[in-house]
Amino acid sequence: MQVVGDLCHDLLTGNIKAKLSFEANKDYNEWKTALRKKWSELLGIERIKRNAIPLRFEIEEEKVKDGYKQIRFTFEWERGAVVPCYLLIPDTGKEKYPVAITLQGHSSGFHNSIAEPKTEKEKEYALGRGAFAVQAVKNGFAALAIEQRAMGERRALIGNRWCREMCSYEALTAIQLGRTVIGERVLDVHYAIDVLANFKQLDLDNLIITGNSGGGTISFYAACFDERIKLSVPSCSFCSYKDSIMTIGHCACNYIPNASEWFEMQDLAALIAPRRLVVITGQKDEIFPIEGVRNAFETVEKIYKKAGVEGNTRLVETPREHWWCEDIVWGTIREEYQKML
Repeated sequence: MQVVGDLCHDLLTGNIKAKLSFEANKDYNEWKTALRKKWSELLGIERIKRNAIPLRFEIEEEKVKDGYKQIRFTFEWERGAVVPCYLLIPDTGKEKYPVAITLQGHSSGFHNSIAEPKTEKEKEYALGRGAFAVQAVKNGFAALAIEQRAMGERRALIGNRWCREMCSYEALTAIQLGRTVIGERVLDVHYAIDVLANFKQLDLDNLIITGNSGGGTISFYAACFDERIKLSVPSCSFCSYKDSIMTIGHCACNYIPNASEWFEMQDLAALIAPRRLVVITGQKDEIFPIEGVRNAFETVEKIYKKAGVEGNTRLVETPREHWWCEDIVWGTIREEYQKML
């Protein structure tokens, strides 16, 4: 027999029928409850929470910028995991501002979101399309930028160069411990929202979350977990597992152990419904292929129809590749926010 590469995983992927996939004839509420329980279990949510400590919060720095105040703070809800954040609050004189949580993907860190590059190499990105939090302020929102686990300031401090520069070390270590980096990042967002209650200038009633690539991934999953998030706008990150992370090489932080036995990414939209979900995707994205996104989103539409809120979700396609399209993202967010008022 000629060796042509191992096709075992490919064959298994092609034959999977997830046990908790959406079916219109199922009791919707019973199915959704079972889905939430299994998803939380596979993320390791309760196991992660066992390491929780009383929430600590500290403001480290405040700066007056052009059009907003910039506050750097840290908080710790889990032993050994300090979460750095930047909060940008517009200074246009309003009593309260709506909040957009903005999440970087696999960039060099969340300092790009506040347009403060640390190297010459970062300038084009951080002073342009990567300045997510500054863009939020320009569109009338207060912005919370969170440094995600295993990225930027929170990259591994041990191991070889590969470990320090990639988040796969932390992702695989989490799996070894019975946890997931996705679960850890979701809970970081959850507790960050708790911290925001300390700032009286913020209106938390219509909380928005968005991000690109790995930031979009957690924008989706955090909204699945925390019902205080009223609008989720993941960019360049939503696709069926089968058509993306199961057939195209991705960073280890995208994976949930044993997920494919139970659900597909699109099934999890039920954990966001009836709240608003807008998926933004690039027609030329090579790692989240457009046909996989479109096919997956058909299930999202069916779920929202079953939930009785068909108008609360939509798919927005950009003409670009794996790319944060500032005008399209923020134009979409402004439109959806107006519908929420």
